[in-house]
Amino acid sequence: MPPSVSIESAPDWSERTANTTAGQPSLGGRRPRRPLPLRTIALGAIGSVLLLVSSFGAGGTLVHDPVLGSGPLSALRYGHGRDVAVTVVYVGFALLVWAWVRLGRGVIANLVTSRGVLWATAAWLGPMLIAPPLFTRDVYSYLGQGLLALNGLDPYGVGPSALTGPIPENVHPTWQTTPAPYGPLFMGVAKGVILLAGHDVIASVIVMRLVLLGGLVLLICALPGLVRHLGGRLPVALWLVAASPMTVVHLVGGPHNDMLMIGLLAVGTLLMLEGKNVTGIALVSAAMAIKATAGLALPFLVWIWASRLEGSLWRRFARAVFPAVGVFVVVFGACTALAKVGFGWLSALSAPGMIVNYLSAPTAVGQALHSLVQLFGETNIWPFVGTTRTLGSVLLVAILAWNWWQAREGGPEAVRRAAIVLCFGAFLSPVLLPWYTTWGLALGAAFAWTPRALSYVVGASIALVLAYYPDGEQAMYNWPFVAVGMGAAVLGALSLVRFDPLGLSSTFGKFSRTVTTAHLPREAHESRP
Repeated sequence: MPPSVSIESAPDWSERTANTTAGQPSLGGRRPRRPLPLRTIALGAIGSVLLLVSSFGAGGTLVHDPVLGSGPLSALRYGHGRDVAVTVVYVGFALLVWAWVRLGRGVIANLVTSRGVLWATAAWLGPMLIAPPLFTRDVYSYLGQGLLALNGLDPYGVGPSALTGPIPENVHPTWQTTPAPYGPLFMGVAKGVILLAGHDVIASVIVMRLVLLGGLVLLICALPGLVRHLGGRLPVALWLVAASPMTVVHLVGGPHNDMLMIGLLAVGTLLMLEGKNVTGIALVSAAMAIKATAGLALPFLVWIWASRLEGSLWRRFARAVFPAVGVFVVVFGACTALAKVGFGWLSALSAPGMIVNYLSAPTAVGQALHSLVQLFGETNIWPFVGTTRTLGSVLLVAILAWNWWQAREGGPEAVRRAAIVLCFGAFLSPVLLPWYTTWGLALGAAFAWTPRALSYVVGASIALVLAYYPDGEQAMYNWPFVAVGMGAAVLGALSLVRFDPLGLSSTFGKFSRTVTTAHLPREAHESRP
């Protein structure tokens, strides 16, 4: 267990705690409901509405937009109008982060319950349901791949550019000719969305977002049980993975299919902890049929199954692994058959590797080595990046194997090790996109957290969202912008555990007192001690 640390509470926390507990009427042993943090919820809702409004000009807008294509609102897409829209995006994001940090302070101080966090989540997510894609254009790729499958083409063999129309034309140029790296179940989901919404791009984005939102609902429903088994606090867990700007902006505002994957993963893991082994393995297998990453958790879940059996370690393992593999084959085979696709997605898993940025640790090392060698002459970057990525994959396998062996007793320790491996799976992958960090957090949120550890999550969340521009293009090489983003990340992290880290309250307090006393009658000044 990580060491606990103290938290410097805001001055009004202790006063509010005393005021809310003293003098309360008895309710027959029942604890009175704490009031909702309405101002904090409203602050985040304002930020979310600003994100919605500005996304029509600054987000992943359509090439031919029926809403903003002509008329006075089209100014939001060009020149100074777009600059204003981008500015409003960042103002909205700042308000959302400010509200999230305020909510986190209340959660840590036991002033905000799960009910408060859920109301905040609903208020902050609501505007995102109808917004254009924010900080990404991936949803257009999802729709394009579903359209390929619906037209009888192999999405694992060709890219969306094989078709024409409003959906393919909005796919990012990087992914126009790229095969789909997603599992057969998600191909089936994408086909279903196209069938429901037709070729209307706006309707298709909204329907896709609503379908993927089911993953967040599954995660929220699983968290109470996971917290009960893993020793965390439900308000903290909900604050980390439901109300987080990473969820609001990326998983829902994006949207991203990782949301559906982690929902299935969380429910499957909970069922394993409660002894429903076959159903648990089936749901995590379905999560892997959405995105292959979920497969990293399956070996750990086998240990949970084995821990309930009789006999020696390896006998118990054998009696668990064979039925688990059988369940996996049946579920995965059924998903493949129903989606009417093949196994080409395995070779397409390397498609995201075309992205080269320093968020991925192996890629960053390769870039650094290449930059060093470049001082002595021109060289190609790919041998460097390719080598370090291979070494990163080897290191990930070693980390997985070591943690898997340490998890052999099953139970909560197996889940903790699975969460660790999912985190390493994100950071050691050839490319790290911001929302990948939700993989391990979906399970890790249910464990006990110290305030200091939570502050690291706040800082990382802010920095990772700001690694991309609102239209989905990367911002990581705009160094002044990166410096501002890192400053915001540090400030956000400190604000969670330290009231007013910049000391502005004392400065403005003195200013306020000076202004107030300046307007007092003279005799009032003279009467002051």
